[in-house]
Amino acid sequence: MPKVTDPVGNVRLALKAAGAPDTVRIFEHSVPTAAAAAAVLGCDVAAIANSLVFELSGRPLLILASGGAKADTALVADQLGLGRIRRASPDFVLKHTGQEVGGVAPVGHPAPLRTVLDASLEQYPLLWAGAGDHNAMFSISYEELARITEAEPLRVR
Repeated sequence: MPKVTDPVGNVRLALKAAGAPDTVRIFEHSVPTAAAAAAVLGCDVAAIANSLVFELSGRPLLILASGGAKADTALVADQLGLGRIRRASPDFVLKHTGQEVGGVAPVGHPAPLRTVLDASLEQYPLLWAGAGDHNAMFSISYEELARITEAEPLRVR
């Protein structure tokens, strides 16, 4: 898969490589939070799939969590049989995703990340996720998101 230097371009390439449609939308103003994105998109904040990067023994763990609530890292760690999950620093996030906090996408990273998908998102026919920067989002179904990220569905709250 050819690489481009911009994070949104990498997300578009990853969607295409996975056989998913390119539904990326670019907004004039930034949408760095689930609430900001939901307001622009006119959807329920809980239908926003936040890409939250955590650190687990020096390795990244991506939790795709509903924008409607905070992820419970202790619950996730317990279900996965893992040690303590820590919030990653902005530098760690950028290193492992190629994207800045607030614009992290579920795909388009330099290497695949272990991913957990919030099972509560399954109730929404259409989800929205960050597309690589603060001004971009893409739409996708729960099933398609699980498929293209190879995520493990879990309760995260």
